[in-house]
Amino acid sequence: MTAAGERPAGLPGWLEPLLDATRMRAADAWAINDRGIPSLDLMERAGDGLAALARELAPEGLIVVVAGKGNNGGDGLVAARCLRDAGREVEVLLTFDPAELTGDARANLERLPGAPPRPLAEPIAGDAALIIDALLGTGSSGAPRGAIAAAITAIDASGVAVLAADVPSGVDASAGVVAGPVVSARATATFHAAKPGLWIEPGRSHAGVVYVIDIGAPDGAPVDPDVGLIRDELLDLLPRRGVHSTKFTSGPVLVAGGSPGLTGAPCLSALAAQRAGAGYVTTCVPASLSLIFETRLLEAMTLALPDEHGAHTAAGVAALVKATARGGSLVIGPGLGRTPGALDFVREAIVQVSIPTVLDADGLSAYSGELGLLRERSAPLVLTPHEGELGRLLGVSSSEVAAERLRAVRDAAEQSAAIVVLKGDDTLIAEPDGAVAVSPGATPGLATAGTGDVLAGVVGALLAGGLDPFAAACAAVRLHALAGQRAAVVHGRDGMIASDVIEQLSTVRSQ
Repeated sequence: MTAAGERPAGLPGWLEPLLDATRMRAADAWAINDRGIPSLDLMERAGDGLAALARELAPEGLIVVVAGKGNNGGDGLVAARCLRDAGREVEVLLTFDPAELTGDARANLERLPGAPPRPLAEPIAGDAALIIDALLGTGSSGAPRGAIAAAITAIDASGVAVLAADVPSGVDASAGVVAGPVVSARATATFHAAKPGLWIEPGRSHAGVVYVIDIGAPDGAPVDPDVGLIRDELLDLLPRRGVHSTKFTSGPVLVAGGSPGLTGAPCLSALAAQRAGAGYVTTCVPASLSLIFETRLLEAMTLALPDEHGAHTAAGVAALVKATARGGSLVIGPGLGRTPGALDFVREAIVQVSIPTVLDADGLSAYSGELGLLRERSAPLVLTPHEGELGRLLGVSSSEVAAERLRAVRDAAEQSAAIVVLKGDDTLIAEPDGAVAVSPGATPGLATAGTGDVLAGVVGALLAGGLDPFAAACAAVRLHALAGQRAAVVHGRDGMIASDVIEQLSTVRSQ
């Protein structure tokens, strides 16, 4: 296990590489030029895989292929031929003059048996069983225009289920940005490797179920990916208690937060840290509220800090720093409130504390528009904002963050020199050097109050257990998601609450 703050260069093996447009082009070029695989063969395998998935999604009925004039359209033409060869009824609609086709796409137009393609000049038949979207490929970015935009509108208006070839048209494959008209697919057949935009919102919401089609391109292309999907193999790295473990070697965690009306948040973080493996948890809370925490938390310690009317002040930092002597980690911010004194408490603590730290919730408000100040610290740091909080940190609106989540999380990580966890169903974890991990998600039940406090506690526990900050943040996100999925099974996703997630953490962790 690497020491806190250290990690080898490149994506770790527990991230499934996601190839952006530039890297995908490089991988294709390597397969063709260095490994001698004809580009026509790659297109053939892509189209054949696309056709096979189409037959699975629509066992009978008319299939409509809507094709553009690039290689993505060529993939669609191969699929149309394979489907016709299998006896299926297929209509091919083009958004361009066939005379404009060149290269491999032209070769596959000439190979197409049966009725020739016709222009997309009328509404698409609503009684079709499936539409194959082969309009725009991985290299497309920006808002679709002209005939392509009209075709996307026609696909959407048809009400027919859609299978996207490689990426839904209108989705930026590299970042998930949606700048204009976009296809909403039931499924996406992506070729060789999944693309970041299929897993990052808002593109993720348009991709449906993602299937990776093997097109015969060998692994090993020198493309150095910097975005990856979290694999469950990461959980094999979790620190485990042994026969010689003690409550301190299992990982001490300090949780600093709490204010009048917001005592639940640090309690959730503390309980989550315990269930995630921390051996010794201390809540560092305003002295006037300490009895609340001592009553609610049976297995946690309480450190009462000086306060003003129930809110933290900078006067409590000295005692907090002293409490870090045992090592471990600090979670600061849950339920903190936003009084001037509480924000001073955060700013002083971040500079003085020397153990790995999680900055969450109200604690993030101390750095609104001033992320660069976080570079003054000496300890490894993990930030855990949602879109609104990240917008305030960057000085932009939450809608701007939502529109370009990948760029926003990378900007924040670079400015702060910290690990940044941008929460969402597609939670993104960014390193300052630009590497990003993406959560597979599928946990809508986590959209309830307190689950962010739970995540902060889990990150704190894994930091205290010795994982490096990036691995700790990624593992915490995955544990949190899996626990949320189990909680939804037990309680229903619309009725589950944050404490239900905590109940499932130890079960998921022990698997």
